[in-house]
Amino acid sequence: RTQISLGFLVALPFILVAAFSFGEPGDGNPQTALVDLATSGAANFTVFTLFVSSGFLLVVIVALFAGDTVASEASWSSLRYLLAIPVPRSALLRRKLLVALGYCVFALVLLPVMAYLVGGAFYGWAPLRTPLGGSISGSEMIVRLIIAVAYLTVVLLFVAALAFLVGVYTDAPLGAVGGAVMLVILSNILDTITALGEWRRFLPTHYWLAWTDVLGTEVVWNAMVRGALWSLGYSVVLLAWAWWHFERKDITS
Repeated sequence: RTQISLGFLVALPFILVAAFSFGEPGDGNPQTALVDLATSGAANFTVFTLFVSSGFLLVVIVALFAGDTVASEASWSSLRYLLAIPVPRSALLRRKLLVALGYCVFALVLLPVMAYLVGGAFYGWAPLRTPLGGSISGSEMIVRLIIAVAYLTVVLLFVAALAFLVGVYTDAPLGAVGGAVMLVILSNILDTITALGEWRRFLPTHYWLAWTDVLGTEVVWNAMVRGALWSLGYSVVLLAWAWWHFERKDITS
């Protein structure tokens, strides 16, 4: 599963290039959507790739890496043997989590790097064009892209923590992954209900797309700071819950 997931991230930019080859170019409107700017250069292609993948694809991949790690050991009936050696439960969870997070970070870096290289090969290395008609070039452009990827990494930490928590409750790896993804989808659905008003700010996915604030003439930090703090707060609670449960869990299968 890990190899397939990482392989798909490598292939995704090529799939998008193939899809764009069948379409029509943008209309040149100075204020247009990210999809219309995607083929204007490597930077814009990278931004578009992140935009279309952050809402679901990256959620599934992060949930897969984090939710599978403990649940798969339980499904293979090897978890009880690890604990009978004995391996301290806290040490087991810590190492499982670190490896899972390492794969998550690697995936989140791999996708934009591949998108940038593929975008440059097919569309050139033009400066980053913003939907408002401006452009960002040079080292500032690279810094903006790094900020976007770093913010996505932080907010997706919530998904990893949620999948990890579900994973210590079940011996079905796909159940852990699917449960985490469904809860994220539920949060996104609730976020669309404007009747909730200010309560939507407490949803972990409310600031999901705040990374697009790097596309303005100046980087706007307010939403990204709030989103990062909420994600870190939720993650600490979920991981503490996972530790508390696993330390007391009776491993019988």
